[in-house]
Amino acid sequence: MKPVVTRFPPSPTGFLHIGGARTALFNWLYARKTGGTFILRIEDTDEDRSTQESVDAILDSLEWLGIDWDEGPYFQTRRKEIHDRHIEKLVESGHAYHCSCTPEEIDAMREHARAKGLKPMYNGRCRNRGLSKAPGTVVRLKTPDSGVTVVPDIVKGDTAFQNAEMDDFIIRRSDGSPMYNLAVVVDDLTMGINTIIRGDDHLINTPKQILIYQALEADLPVFGHVPMVLGPDKARLSKRHGAMSVSDYRDMGYLPDAVINYLVRLGWSHGDQEFFTRNELIEKFDLKHLGRSAGMFDISKMIALNAKHIQAKSASELVFDLLPHLRQLGIDAAEDRFTCQVVETLQPRSKTLVDMAQSARFYYVDEPEMDEKAAAKFLTPESRDMLNQTADAIDAVSEYTQPALEEVFKQIMADFNLGFGKIAQPLRVAVTGTTVSPGIFEMLLALGKDKTVQRIRRAARLV
Repeated sequence: MKPVVTRFPPSPTGFLHIGGARTALFNWLYARKTGGTFILRIEDTDEDRSTQESVDAILDSLEWLGIDWDEGPYFQTRRKEIHDRHIEKLVESGHAYHCSCTPEEIDAMREHARAKGLKPMYNGRCRNRGLSKAPGTVVRLKTPDSGVTVVPDIVKGDTAFQNAEMDDFIIRRSDGSPMYNLAVVVDDLTMGINTIIRGDDHLINTPKQILIYQALEADLPVFGHVPMVLGPDKARLSKRHGAMSVSDYRDMGYLPDAVINYLVRLGWSHGDQEFFTRNELIEKFDLKHLGRSAGMFDISKMIALNAKHIQAKSASELVFDLLPHLRQLGIDAAEDRFTCQVVETLQPRSKTLVDMAQSARFYYVDEPEMDEKAAAKFLTPESRDMLNQTADAIDAVSEYTQPALEEVFKQIMADFNLGFGKIAQPLRVAVTGTTVSPGIFEMLLALGKDKTVQRIRRAARLV
């Protein structure tokens, strides 16, 4: 059995979106699972719409997701000589021919067929004329007049297409550029691609591509057409469902491992398991469990899965991903032990890295901004003495540890005859400016003794 060779061939006419990322992921996972090769090919034959900005955005998104490639990126427009050689081979073997029919003549043929109740298509006028290449001519593939072309599909099963429904389609335009179906087949063939997993919106192209493979006397690759991703309302996924570019999800604070975990589950299953690490996906991914039903994109499920991935990571792993979000808030944090401690306190409650960065803000400012309602409720004249005594007691501890803080709190509770919550909430407001924060002991330890004492005393002065 030949080693698996898969590919991802995005068109650089925009950013990488969720559907494209899922296609890349399926091919990448299968190559990694089997020890095969994953090739990146940029299909930039639509030169009017293709841009370098889109190329850069696609590469950047793949790199962020951790989808690395073994070969490429290749660019389709730089392979014209290879495409031309194969087109000439098809002409020489009698499987293709030059056609001089004008667009107006083609329109007339289609109207004539339509008037007779037939499918509007090219009537094969130039098929047997033996024309040579000339200005304005195109090259067409000779397609069978009868029978069926069967697409063998590991996801959908066999799908048959009536050959009589296909006309002799163009494989080279009049300007000399190859058509999409020809370029795709030649590139896949010459790059050794033997496994193609793609969206089922490409299924309509596959019988034409199979006819080109057969005309070139080449073996067919394994085809797998996966259903499209739909929104919760079962309509085609759009921005209103959350179908933004991959880079948008990065900016919204999603982890790449969470994104690939969610995407792979939109078309593949392994029992009832929902949470996968990257290594688990590589280990368990297979083609037989690709689903035949459309995946339903649910942003709330994606957020919940992201929260689980945040909780599963070590704090040191998260620090690197968090720093850009802190910088967005004007916080110049470092990849150090302090930021690691901050992350540890926020992991259990953070759904995204944006959430985490916003919750971390109080750690990095000199004086936290006070929420007026919280201050009015908890920083009262009755709490002044408790706050001052707590600050003095914390300042006096020789070792700033959780057991030491617990002893301080016990003594304050006894001295003021207050329950833990009556002490913790004013202290939380004093230190963070709000009533919502990580656990009180973890937070105070991360903040450090000096800042803790300073903030409590400041709050007591505000009362």
